[in-house]
Amino acid sequence: MTPLGVAHKQAEIEVWGTVVFVDVESQTASADELEIGLSKVRDYVHHVDEIFSTYKSTSIISLLRRKEIEIDSCSNEVREVWNRCGFARDLTQGAFDPWAVAGGFDPSGLVKGWAADRCCEILQAYGAQHIQINAAGDLSLRGGHLIDSEVAPWVIGVVNPENKEEIVQVFNIMDGAIATSGAYERGAHILDPHTNLIAIGAKSATVIGPDGALADALATALMVDGRDGAGWFAYPDLTEYSAWVIDRNESVAWSIGPQAPIS
Repeated sequence: MTPLGVAHKQAEIEVWGTVVFVDVESQTASADELEIGLSKVRDYVHHVDEIFSTYKSTSIISLLRRKEIEIDSCSNEVREVWNRCGFARDLTQGAFDPWAVAGGFDPSGLVKGWAADRCCEILQAYGAQHIQINAAGDLSLRGGHLIDSEVAPWVIGVVNPENKEEIVQVFNIMDGAIATSGAYERGAHILDPHTNLIAIGAKSATVIGPDGALADALATALMVDGRDGAGWFAYPDLTEYSAWVIDRNESVAWSIGPQAPIS
């Protein structure tokens, strides 16, 4: 139940081949202001689809993949995603490599988390204080949520990749991002850039951290390298990031980083 004096809005947006769920609350903004913010988010996620979709022949990414344009002629947002992909590729020693796919550059393993963070910024500009953006396993969270007028962390469950009805791990998150990769919505679809075969490093990989784009990319990379990717989290750039991974063969989980799961 929403406490008195709190505006609360939810939305489901069909885009990116999935459904983006949005949940926002505010003790200072009105319901009308939140609705304007949601309208801006709807426009934005469809804009992202028009720019970054690999399925739309007229998207900027499709033009890049066909080498009809060069990255230097692209907008700031496209160059930002391109550079973020390069950073993640270097950090994961090539386990995440959007250039090592059929057809050319494909940022799909990073752009949903990146865009979810941008959606949070839009909503905050319209007064939202408590935000959850869920883009098919890539979540951006701000400000916790209200329970009986008290702010509590968002409680995010990770489901069993072999049984979607079973939650196998739970995390408490006030602010930041959590991204999970696995054979959930699209089956076994992540390729190993080293072999160009289906990734076999993990059954499911969840990453928690302050930045949605990097969490998204790391989760994808851990599907490729599995336990070999644990060493990445010793890098200074990842001191605020955590991982919880279900192994491919042993069906056991391992974790690393400061964000401990709830027992």
